[in-house]
Amino acid sequence: MNHETCQEIECAVARFFDPRRNVIVPNVWWGLDLNHECDLFVLTKAGYAYEVEIKTSKADLKADARKRHNHASKKIKRLYFAIPEKLESCIDLIPGRAGVLVLRPNGAVKKLREAEPNPGARKLNEKESLHLGQLCSMRIWTLKSALLRLAAMKNIPLQEVLDL
Repeated sequence: MNHETCQEIECAVARFFDPRRNVIVPNVWWGLDLNHECDLFVLTKAGYAYEVEIKTSKADLKADARKRHNHASKKIKRLYFAIPEKLESCIDLIPGRAGVLVLRPNGAVKKLREAEPNPGARKLNEKESLHLGQLCSMRIWTLKSALLRLAAMKNIPLQEVLDL
């Protein structure tokens, strides 16, 4: 099985951070006053946020290094980069303060390097946490609607689409 697409890495990293223990939302920036989009935003039970930047190629890593925002925010306690195993030799392109998560061919995620905590980071407040929950809810209902449309388009029961 090839685990090198953004979506496959995203799902594996979500399993790694465990949605039973943390709130995990993809593509977050709107409403939290972040100066950049977080590929995955993880809110811990303690109220701190982690950002996970997903990269699938060496060119993608190099392009990220040129971004002005540098993934800096007082709302992000830890920054991680998630990469496929084929990029493990490119970790020198990842900021030293960032943790490195590597997706193995079997679908498991291995933490290659721990992220340094941002000493200036603060916990999300109640309003921000609620907004994050709303973003997650919106994503779920958008996805469910898309699955229903796909099932209708293919003229098959939704369960068959889910079993694909």
